[in-house]
Amino acid sequence: MARIAGVNIPTNKRVTIALRYIHGIGAAKAASICEKVGIAPERRVQDLTDQEILQVRETIDAEHQVEGDLRREHSQNIKRLMDMGNYRGLRHRRGLPVRGQRTHTNARTRKGPAKAIAGKKK
Repeated sequence: MARIAGVNIPTNKRVTIALRYIHGIGAAKAASICEKVGIAPERRVQDLTDQEILQVRETIDAEHQVEGDLRREHSQNIKRLMDMGNYRGLRHRRGLPVRGQRTHTNARTRKGPAKAIAGKKK
């Protein structure tokens, strides 16, 4: 089992699919990594040599921000907005939608399950 960027990637999948198990790598980045290293995208992870796995690992470390660093930066960006006290930060702090969606109805994903209001009957 290959371990890249602290993630065990599945051995029986194609390389481009297996690289997507790493947080921060999607379809386009996986394809560009394979192209840069010179691995055919239809090859399986189990068919890769140790040298190819090492090249993939080095390419990811050098050119892409993945896993812990990416998660840390994302959380720091949200925390910065909250500390500044701007509108987006307040929406994050209150657990409401940040990007202008309506909240009168819907928004249940951000707001959580509906709470009953006592005495409200029509």
